Amino acid sequence: MKTQHKHALLFSIISCAYFGVTEASNGDATKWMEAYGTPHDMAFSGIVTFAHLPNAPCLISQTPFDIGIIGFPFDTAVSYRPGARFGPKAIRDGSRRLRASNGWSLHWGMNPYDGSISIVDCGDVPITPYDNALALQEMEVAYETMINRPTVPGHGLSFPRGIDGKPHPFVLTLGGDHTIVYPILRSLFKRHGPITVLHFDSHIDTWSPGKIPTSTSLISQITHGTMFWKASTEGLIANNSIHAGIRSKFAGPWDLDHDTAVGFEMVTADGIDDVGVEGIVQRIHHRVGNDPLYLRYAPLGLGSFGDTDTTNKASIST
Repeated sequence: MKTQHKHALLFSIISCAYFGVTEASNGDATKWMEAYGTPHDMAFSGIVTFAHLPNAPCLISQTPFDIGIIGFPFDTAVSYRPGARFGPKAIRDGSRRLRASNGWSLHWGMNPYDGSISIVDCGDVPITPYDNALALQEMEVAYETMINRPTVPGHGLSFPRGIDGKPHPFVLTLGGDHTIVYPILRSLFKRHGPITVLHFDSHIDTWSPGKIPTSTSLISQITHGTMFWKASTEGLIANNSIHAGIRSKFAGPWDLDHDTAVGFEMVTADGIDDVGVEGIVQRIHHRVGNDPLYLRYAPLGLGSFGDTDTTNKASIST
């Protein structure tokens, strides 16, 4: 008997002895179901997906969905502290207490787990940490793949319709440093034309790479603080975009002029205090209207209300 066959046989014998698996014990295969029924995950148990949603291989499967959640674990274009590549994992861990058993929303009056809409966690894009040019391409192709998936017929959501007139699913992206916005906007532009951006953050992220002395190559000019500038040079951003929660440092008033030229209006963190939530909602709605909208939320946008250590952390966008 060949050595590998001996090892395989020995492993089988040990496994059967350890787990009590014998020909006569096959009848025990239904023991759990008979005693307890279908197992249900606790908030702290189970394979980790966003809010205990089902997982689907969205990048390779043609299965339709209404809302797809995808992770972009990328952080190699930051100027200070990397680590946001672990953002998608952290966001999923933080969503563990959201599950079907308590999924009904008081504010929306519905339960997203009841089957009336199809929501899936598509996992993470395998983004290279070694080559930013390739990483940007991978993110763009992944997002473009997602938004071109079919939606589920018969569901009542009002889906965004692209230039082609067809409905396209919503995509929720878990970042990842802020640079991920650039390839996302490139993908959305192909489907919808110039995109209005609603940006909750403490930094404007519209700075020109000319302010960064080491940005001498084209790829090094695309960073977590310049991605909106880069998108504007390609005509991807509509000129009715808006920031909310701005409270960062500036080199001077010319930064504000440049921000306006990129296409943004600004609501500062102090401004939110002044006019309140309702006032901010009205101002945003007046600014963006009914144009195709990309919403990006970073924890930094609300950092002044308690989290003082938010530099380069993960973001969520849709």
